[in-house]
Amino acid sequence: MAYCTRCDAQLARRRRTPPIAAPTAFCLASAALYIALLITQLLTINVHGRVNTVTILTGPIELGREGFGEIGLIVGLTTLIMPGVVIALMGAILVGASRRTMPDWAPRLMSWYERLREWSMIEVYILGVFVAYTKLIDLAIVDLQAGVFLIAALMITMAATDSTLDVERIWDNRDIREEMADGQGRILPVEHLTATDDSMPPIQHMLSCHSCGLVMAFDHEVSREGDMGDCPRCHQILRRRKSNSLTNAAALLLAGIICYIPANMLPVMTYTKMGQPDTSTIIHGVIELWQSNLIPLALLVLFASITVPVLKIVSLALMVLGTWRKQKRGLRLLTKLYRLIDIIGRWSMIDVFMISILVAIVHFNFLANVLADPGVVFFTIVVIVTIFAVHSFDPRSMWDAAGENGPVPAPDEARQNSGQGGISEAGSSFPPHDMEPERA
Repeated sequence: MAYCTRCDAQLARRRRTPPIAAPTAFCLASAALYIALLITQLLTINVHGRVNTVTILTGPIELGREGFGEIGLIVGLTTLIMPGVVIALMGAILVGASRRTMPDWAPRLMSWYERLREWSMIEVYILGVFVAYTKLIDLAIVDLQAGVFLIAALMITMAATDSTLDVERIWDNRDIREEMADGQGRILPVEHLTATDDSMPPIQHMLSCHSCGLVMAFDHEVSREGDMGDCPRCHQILRRRKSNSLTNAAALLLAGIICYIPANMLPVMTYTKMGQPDTSTIIHGVIELWQSNLIPLALLVLFASITVPVLKIVSLALMVLGTWRKQKRGLRLLTKLYRLIDIIGRWSMIDVFMISILVAIVHFNFLANVLADPGVVFFTIVVIVTIFAVHSFDPRSMWDAAGENGPVPAPDEARQNSGQGGISEAGSSFPPHDMEPERA
């Protein structure tokens, strides 16, 4: 593996599994599990002889019937539509990659897969199912159905597809021009260059594609946020930095802060038992789990629904303010923190998924009933806008503003001067050109 000596980000890695066969097998398994999941029950609840069931389809439908159509749409997108879309995209990508020369449509599908994969939240949904199950077992007889095990299996096969997919091997099948159409940029053979190589262009003249990782060299200095044409490999727009990164992130962060207060103050659902209503907020749900001696689950919900949103808001605020102030202290820590909140941000959807399941299955009129409340709308907005805020922010802008994004020294020099950065290789017995580039 290769790591950045400035912030320890993983720059490249080598897959040791078959580049096409392994992900294809897992992708086919995911497709079969997904189809079976659509027609399989998740839970069955029995209240004094009255039985209700819930599938992965019923939650979004019931939220729409109760007047929370936007939340139902988000739940449906993240648990129904996006998993199917990303499985179909991966299948098409693998079909294209299995050909001797990659078709022209495959690179665009690769770009869309990268964008949409995060919005497939099957692994978050299954935790929402377990939280809902723990809340129901005190109410009635609850049975787990085959759908729960299908979700668990689907989560594993989709993760295995991603972990065995060797993107660089797939890109090797892409026949591309060595130069851009306008002749201004050329592909830089980074696998044959070192930081001390005389043929290495100045860092201000180099640019890597945000989508496929292809490194380009230009005969002039590259603009910070200006468009530099289309990538010859994946056809995405080439930019050195994300456009309007700071402004967009700050605006979305402000929206998240505004919605965070009502998200925690307003009730997210009302539970009625024997005609007696009882409203519940996010923190009240955590307390109930703790009082029921479900301490691990209470800590999980506390982390996902309270700690993660606060961590995202505080971290992004520090990054935005630090960039505006051109702060040099803590850049390494903030960059690592950015990668952390980028990974864990979507796990806050656990409570939203739990509410969608309870609303769908607990319909017993006077005996027991669960209704969604406005708090869930604000909470969902907080989760979504903070995810977009993280995506909008470019952590490299912190280093740019602080003047710490200068020329990259050789690895030995970089180890002595961690402020300037470089590339280090650890545990690697293979050449750099066999590695898969991560986000550049």
